[in-house]
Amino acid sequence: MAGDTVDFLFRAKRDKAAARRYFEKAIAGNGVPETVTIDRSGANLAGLNAINADREVPIKRIVRPMLGFKSFRCASIILGSIELMHMIAKGQMRSDDGRHRSVADQFHDL
Repeated sequence: MAGDTVDFLFRAKRDKAAARRYFEKAIAGNGVPETVTIDRSGANLAGLNAINADREVPIKRIVRPMLGFKSFRCASIILGSIELMHMIAKGQMRSDDGRHRSVADQFHDL
């Protein structure tokens, strides 16, 4: 679905090979996206450029700059929460019992 969060990955250390494997896995499981939102990590950019080198139509990238974090643990918690809220707002979270729940109810249950 357009605009859905497919996946996200947080690693304390990452390199071009790991970023490329991550992108390939996400594409294999969900199809080729029109755009990918990444941070300013050189590894992510290098991995995406490696994927694009093999494609006729490159995947566009969107960079969302943020202030730095004090620690990896802090970054993981905050960014994971941001991605979870985006998924809830996009209607990607499903209730275990199959009923439709409001965004506020889903947030309250967290």
